Amino acid sequence: MAAIETERLKRSFKITVGLFPRRTKEILAVDNLTLSIKEGELFGLLGPNGAGKTTTVKMLTTLLLPTGGTARVLGHDVFASPNEVRKRIGFMYGGERGLYWRLSGFDNLRYFASLYHIDRRVKKERIEYLLELVGLNGRGEEKVEGYSKGMKQRLHIARTLLHDPDVLFLDEPTLGLDPVGARDLRNVIMNLQAERKTILLTTHYMFEADALCDRIAVIHQGRVIAQDTPSGLKKNVRDQSVVEVEIMSVPRKLLEALQQQSFVQDVSIQDLDQRQVLRVHTPEGADVIGRIMDLIHRCGATAGRVVVREPTLEDAYIQLVGSISRQPNGS
Repeated sequence: MAAIETERLKRSFKITVGLFPRRTKEILAVDNLTLSIKEGELFGLLGPNGAGKTTTVKMLTTLLLPTGGTARVLGHDVFASPNEVRKRIGFMYGGERGLYWRLSGFDNLRYFASLYHIDRRVKKERIEYLLELVGLNGRGEEKVEGYSKGMKQRLHIARTLLHDPDVLFLDEPTLGLDPVGARDLRNVIMNLQAERKTILLTTHYMFEADALCDRIAVIHQGRVIAQDTPSGLKKNVRDQSVVEVEIMSVPRKLLEALQQQSFVQDVSIQDLDQRQVLRVHTPEGADVIGRIMDLIHRCGATAGRVVVREPTLEDAYIQLVGSISRQPNGS
C-alpha cells in the first residue's frame, strides 16, 4: 500500500476581478494531480510559485477540500475519513507562526502534547527525546522569543513529531534560514528519514531536494510535468554543459540572439546582488565561449567571470519549467 496516493486530484478557487463590471474568474490551482508515494520514502514536490505545491499539501493534510479526484493517506480518504488521516500525519509549514513565544520550548511541547492527549507518564520522556533529536537539548527551558529562526524551525519539527506520526508533510521547512540553520535542519530531516518516516517535502532549493529526496515530482500550473529520481531528472541535461557569464545587465536583444543560435539548448538569467549571471546550456561545452562572448560584445554588454560546469538538478528543473512556460498557453 502506498503511504500517499492522489488520483486526478483537483482544487479550484473563484476570485473576483475587475471593477466595472466585476466578474468571477475560476483559478485551477491543482489540475488532475496523480501521485503515488511509497512508505518510508522522502518525496520532493518542486515547482515555481503558484504551481500548486502548498495547495496540494493542504488537501493532503485535510486543511482544504478537493474539488475533484481522490487523495488517500495510509489508505484513508482525506475527504471521507479526515480524523483518521489527522491521527497519522504531522505537518509543518515554513515560517515562525504556530508557537507561543513567551513560553519555553519545553512548555510549548507540553501544551501541544496535551492537545494530542499524550499520556502524562510518557509526555516528559517524549519531549526530552524530541528536543535532543532536533538539537535543542539544553535549550528547552529558554523562552521561544529568544530562539533564533533556525531554533524555532527545529521546535516546529519537534511539535510535528509529538504524536509519532507515520507521515510527515514539510512545506518549505528551511525557508529564510541562514546557511548554518538550514544545514542543521536538513540533518534533522535525514535523521527522520533514517527512522523510515514517509516525508513529503516542498522546497525551492534544488540542492536540498537533490541531497535529500528519493524521488521528485516537478509540477507547473497544478500539473505534474516530470517525475523521477534526482539522478533520473539530471539525465535530461547530462549531455549538456552550462556556460555561466557574469554581466552587469543582460539586454533583451542578447537573449534573443542567443536563442537563435544552433549551439544553444536553453538560456536563462539569474539575478545576484548588483549583477546578473547569464546561463547558456549547450552540448558543445567550452568550445562555444568565443561565440558567446562575441554576441555579448555585439549587443553592447560587458562580460565578467566566465565558468563552464556540469549541469545540476537546478539546471534540469529550469529547463523543464522553462520549456513548458514557453509553449502557447503554458501547455
